[in-house]
Amino acid sequence: MTEHKIVIYSTPTCHFCVLAKAFFEAEKIPFEMKDVSTDVAAREEMVQKTGQMGVPVIDIDGTTIVGFDQEKIKALLGME
Repeated sequence: MTEHKIVIYSTPTCHFCVLAKAFFEAEKIPFEMKDVSTDVAAREEMVQKTGQMGVPVIDIDGTTIVGFDQEKIKALLGME
C-alpha cells in the first residue's frame, strides 16, 4: 500500500474520533493525531481547513473529511 500523510484532529471524548483511530490502527495505517481540546494551534489549523469545530477531521494527503466516513477514507486510501 502507498504511504499516505494522515492527520486526525480529535478530542479524547469524541466517540467517532475513537472509532476513526481504531480503524487506522486495525488496518496498520500510520497517522498523526492532534488533540484539538488541548492543542490551540491544531484547533486553529482544523478550523482554517474546515471552517467548523466538529471532530473528527481527517486529512488524507491534503483532502479533508469531516466525520468518520469509512467509505470515503477507504476510497482515498485505494482500499476498494
